[in-house]
Amino acid sequence: MPVDLYIGGPEHAVGHLIYSRIWNRYLYNKGLAPTKEPFKKLVHQGMILGENGIKMGKRFPEFVVNPSDIIRDYGADTLRLYEMFMGPLEVSKPWSKQGVEGARRFVNRVWTFITDADNITSENNDALTKVYHQTVKKVTEDFEDLAFNTAISQMMIFMNAAYKEGKCPKEYAEGFVKMFSCICPHAGEEMWEILGHDSSIAYAEWPTFDEEAVKEDSVEIGIQVNGKVRGTVSLALDEDKDSALSKAKEIPGVKNFIDGKTLVKEIYVPGKIINIVVK
Repeated sequence: MPVDLYIGGPEHAVGHLIYSRIWNRYLYNKGLAPTKEPFKKLVHQGMILGENGIKMGKRFPEFVVNPSDIIRDYGADTLRLYEMFMGPLEVSKPWSKQGVEGARRFVNRVWTFITDADNITSENNDALTKVYHQTVKKVTEDFEDLAFNTAISQMMIFMNAAYKEGKCPKEYAEGFVKMFSCICPHAGEEMWEILGHDSSIAYAEWPTFDEEAVKEDSVEIGIQVNGKVRGTVSLALDEDKDSALSKAKEIPGVKNFIDGKTLVKEIYVPGKIINIVVK
């Protein structure tokens, strides 16, 4: 005591917040409980609605989704991944059969890549280094914030990059599986064993990321002409003003608005924006 994190639905707020807090305060006042409040943090998760957006229940039994049926048809890992990928934890979301099928495809996609020995290599050409470290950083931080949907999105980005490259260093594959297993523990445990480990992945050390490796070499910034955005340009983080303006003026959407005009002012805020004023 106190509990670090308590997740409870708003429909049970009376039991969660009144009974538990009142009884805890009574026991605290009697010197029998160590803390005034029983929970350090409370998070209310949203409800999963029927496909029509209406709350599942006895009134609309035809829209009720039985978790056992989903596990039977798609597997428990797919159910877990889909529910966490539907949206922010605290928001109510409608069920979608297409969404479940999409989640299943991603689980299969991960399994197919990781379990193919030809895809896993002991060599590292650094092609996946940046996206791997970005993935470890984002997933780690998103898990802390209970932002599971965006963590899964980042895992998808990494897996797309791995497929595009065709090879993945074993170190990165293992780090990915460690993160993936938090969402899909059954597939994660199996893949961990296939990668050559005898002990459970539950006891494996969490992957770490290199801050230098996650830094971007370039940034996409907007180009304004007379206060309206007319295009974007990719610039190096240390791009000088003359070079940045030169590249910006070659963007077709910008060029059309400045050709034949008198230049009044040019503003370049590195990493932020380019503003060109003409008349």
